[in-house]
Amino acid sequence: MSDLIKLLPDSVANQIAAGEVIQRPASVVKELVENAIDAKATEITVNITDAGRTTIQIIDNGIGMSETDARLAFERHSTSKLRNIDDLFALNTMGFRGEALASIASVAQLELKTKREEDETGIQIRIAGSQFESQEAVSCSKGSNFSVKNLFFNVPARRKFLKSDGTEFNHIVEEFQRVALTHINISFKLYHNKTEVFNLPKSGLRQRIVNVFNKNLNLNLIPIENNTEIVEIKGFIGKPEKALKTRGQQYFFVNNRFMKHPYFYHAVKEAYKNIIAPNTHPSFFIYLNVKPEAIDINIHPTKTEIKFEEERFIYQLLNVTVKQTLGKFNFTPTIDFDANTDFEIPIATKNTEVNFPQVNYNPDYNPFKNTSSNNKKVYQDFLDKPNTKDWEKLFTEENTEKPEELFNEQYNPTDLIVFAANYAIFSNAEKLIIIKLKSALYRINYEKVKEKLSQTENNGQKILFEEEMEFSVNDYLIINEMYDYLFAIGFDFKEVRANTIIVTSVPAEIENIDIPSLLEKLIEDYKIYEGNIKENIIDIIAKSLSKSLIRNKQFDINSARHTIMELYKTSDFNYTPDGKAIIKIMEKSQIDNLFF
Repeated sequence: MSDLIKLLPDSVANQIAAGEVIQRPASVVKELVENAIDAKATEITVNITDAGRTTIQIIDNGIGMSETDARLAFERHSTSKLRNIDDLFALNTMGFRGEALASIASVAQLELKTKREEDETGIQIRIAGSQFESQEAVSCSKGSNFSVKNLFFNVPARRKFLKSDGTEFNHIVEEFQRVALTHINISFKLYHNKTEVFNLPKSGLRQRIVNVFNKNLNLNLIPIENNTEIVEIKGFIGKPEKALKTRGQQYFFVNNRFMKHPYFYHAVKEAYKNIIAPNTHPSFFIYLNVKPEAIDINIHPTKTEIKFEEERFIYQLLNVTVKQTLGKFNFTPTIDFDANTDFEIPIATKNTEVNFPQVNYNPDYNPFKNTSSNNKKVYQDFLDKPNTKDWEKLFTEENTEKPEELFNEQYNPTDLIVFAANYAIFSNAEKLIIIKLKSALYRINYEKVKEKLSQTENNGQKILFEEEMEFSVNDYLIINEMYDYLFAIGFDFKEVRANTIIVTSVPAEIENIDIPSLLEKLIEDYKIYEGNIKENIIDIIAKSLSKSLIRNKQFDINSARHTIMELYKTSDFNYTPDGKAIIKIMEKSQIDNLFF
């Protein structure tokens, strides 16, 4: 029997590594931009064609490479940053594993032009699918110019699973933003299909954040800072009233490296507890600086998951720092902080001895001994009450009645009560029927909007005072991806400059609605959805717009009656599009049980 174990060819090994490191075009952008930063570049330009499917070009003015280094850089595990195992725990650079270039070259057609300042000519290398094609001298500027073409050309299964151009470019923008937010002394440019998307000059941190997103964010930023022997914290947090429904503006960085850290996120979220609306998330841009040996960044191929030696202490410090900052700016009125007073938190490490408090109690105490006669009477009354088993199911029965059984010829529409301007209450035979009118209108509007979205003609109305809106790059991409569907229901707008539009038309049904808030909500709902956008974007828009139309609705007898009749024309009168109940029905016997 022949031997079974064989060494993989380098080309196959590189493609396996690429599966971990290069997941989509955004991964290529991340790796090459980080290499440019490590090469001491002060100017970095990113050119993208067709969301990275056709071309990804990264140009920098860094130190460049020699002929030997340029050729060796494409070998697996080649690196200029590690010499021994100790270096792995004292990293101050971005890339270090030496997998990126080999992985990219294994799944794309790659061309590199590079030149050092002291060299008269540069070097040009071409590699495709890990196969070396050519190497020759070339005239070029100092630095490096990487051109990656036809990503996954030799792995069609991987290319087939790429998302739409809008989605893939959004991922590129996210990676670009993460790097730009940590290197404010470098100027960055990003172009997509020859159109400028970002032009970020060197600037201060606050200005860089505003330039990356939009100028409206400037008034929302609150500076935070706290320094200890273990960690230095600085950055900005957002005002509570500007909290978002998605986590689009939440960034943690450690030693100028973006990271994902749910534990630290919880520390920040807890600091905002009870001062932001439910199901919303605060904005923050928080930068941590620790000793390189106190973290491990080598636990995930993308290096975004990082292990801290003193996680518990940093969690506590983050939570207190955010609370203190919110207190200084009067967002937590129950806590009064002196803005000019520093506070110290005792530093506890994993070797610190903890003394737990002593709790004294009487093990012989009996709370039922020597009770008063009044307490005994209450307890006896409870025992004497009728059996109330399954009382919690009083309002949980599913409504199986057909429309004609609830609304038949015996029903008199005048026998209807509207409670709290939102609930219709009426009886039918021996049943009490309660309808939440806003939920009913939500279902009605949802089905009407979905029907309109299937049309091709714009049914909007011109607005007298046109609304100008400026978006972040990410949000502007989403608006463009939704445009055809928005146009179908009555919206129209025109671009006046980069990432800025003027809304010229809105759906005819919209009255007295804040249009910018409505569009922002549509964008937020779009971000929340994680499935196939093309198949579900109609549902996203229909739900979001329908909710906006009912936000401030008040009902009287006539509007309630009309809403109920319209409800029974819908496909599912029992539930909202989100699956929440619209109707609750109580039998006479259930009502009798309330008065046992």
